[in-house]
Amino acid sequence: MHSWTDTLRFAFQPVVNLTTGGVAGLEILARPEAGDILAEARRDPELDGKLAVLAVRTAVRRESLLPLHVNVFAGTLADLGGLTPLHDAVRQAGRLPWEVTVDINPPYTHVPQQALLEAVGGLREQGFRISADGVGDGDVPLRLLLDIAPDLVKLDASLPERPAAVRAMRALCDESGALLCVEGVETERQCAAALSAGAQLAQGELFAPPSRLPVADVYVPPRSPGLVEAPRSGPTVREFVRPAALLPATASAGQVRALLTGSPDVSGVLLVDRDGAPVRSVHRSRFLLSMSGRYGHALYADRPAAKHGDPPRTVGVDATAWEVLDVVAVGDRDRTSDDVAVVDRYGRCVGVVRLADLVRALAESRVEEAAGLNPLTRLPGSDAITGEVDRRIAGGRTFALSWLDVDHFKRVNDGAGFAAGDELIRSVGRVLQHTASDSIRVGHIGGDDFLVLTEPEGLEPLAASVLDVPWSAGGRPVTLSLATVVCVPGSVTDHREAAACLAPLKQAAKALDGASWVLGRAGRPGHEVRRGSGAATVRAG
Repeated sequence: MHSWTDTLRFAFQPVVNLTTGGVAGLEILARPEAGDILAEARRDPELDGKLAVLAVRTAVRRESLLPLHVNVFAGTLADLGGLTPLHDAVRQAGRLPWEVTVDINPPYTHVPQQALLEAVGGLREQGFRISADGVGDGDVPLRLLLDIAPDLVKLDASLPERPAAVRAMRALCDESGALLCVEGVETERQCAAALSAGAQLAQGELFAPPSRLPVADVYVPPRSPGLVEAPRSGPTVREFVRPAALLPATASAGQVRALLTGSPDVSGVLLVDRDGAPVRSVHRSRFLLSMSGRYGHALYADRPAAKHGDPPRTVGVDATAWEVLDVVAVGDRDRTSDDVAVVDRYGRCVGVVRLADLVRALAESRVEEAAGLNPLTRLPGSDAITGEVDRRIAGGRTFALSWLDVDHFKRVNDGAGFAAGDELIRSVGRVLQHTASDSIRVGHIGGDDFLVLTEPEGLEPLAASVLDVPWSAGGRPVTLSLATVVCVPGSVTDHREAAACLAPLKQAAKALDGASWVLGRAGRPGHEVRRGSGAATVRAG
């Protein structure tokens, strides 16, 4: 009698890191050749659990060392109260639970939420990582998604070309400490849109189709210059994490040698304790050199590999690239090429970062930043401000966008000369630079026009810093005009709409005498004149 497993095959699809271009993991997909086992698994938790176990065993037979993603329906977890057979299968395969991500799939309708959350908690205690799959087209309630607190959120294939949705989910992921993956990427345009909107990982036919054998080489389109603006504090480690080659702390030198010689792309091995915490770091070149002597293998093969290792260099998953460089800079210079272990809040290793990846990304961010600076004031242009506006909109934050310029600047240049006009612009730029911070962004968008993005409570200090100064050019008194639009969540959809709300306020400010400041609110008629003739009055829009 034939078993249902006789017609079941599995395929592997890479999960690609869009920053490094490397494979961050492999999702194992069930591919039945007859019947609809997946539909049956949705109704039968026991069958679904068996599929997850078979997926892990299949991956082991394919000798893949990459982290694995195993699919399980939400109802299965709630009904079974966890997946003890999966944990056993992972251990028997010689893999560690934190090398496996459980992709929780919809539907969630009629799934007991408390039972699901308890099952997820149990998986976490065992060490598994959690992914919420099919978000966007599935039926996962937002509150439940927050309660699950996944390590990874996978957006449904229908969303790659809807950047607003991707940006909004990236903001949510940043708040909860999750990574964001976009599925179903089939074209370079979709990849560029997903990357620009903030996705860190992706899957799809563009990179590599599902295949019977795991693949480590994928196609990743080259990134367009300036596509993604790095945060002021630098890119985070999460964007550069590569899979780690892990062995138990008790592994022998022979086991490490076998792993390294069979995996030429592995730059080092981390020896971890039973809880997954790194205890020793074995560098590929130094280790193989020590084993390459005339009697090296005979002398060391059966000895503990830990004797050939060094204390691991570790950083948390929330560290920035600059913080990693600080860790690398401390200690022996011969270890600058060592991988840095990335650990979660429990101290478990979730991957490694390579110095080369960080240096390249930081160099690119500095080149892109320098290319966007105004040569007169060394302030960034409008792209830096509008990108941050979109992030604050996606994050549901209230913000104030202000435009500032010099009144009758052409007359200033004609009367005092362009050198005096340039010096005035530099002076205004220096004052604005002094006010800039993590919450206040300043941009010079050309000529005598500046943009300032800040919180509403920062408006009064901003206005005082630029309007209460006795400006002059070539001995001639000069005044400035300031226009501000306050945007609350839901009042604007993107930076273009915010700029459109700001335009009439700019005209209103320019129509006033002397140093002027006009403030309006997106979606509301009228504006308030805070400085200039008619101060403290409200005019109809």
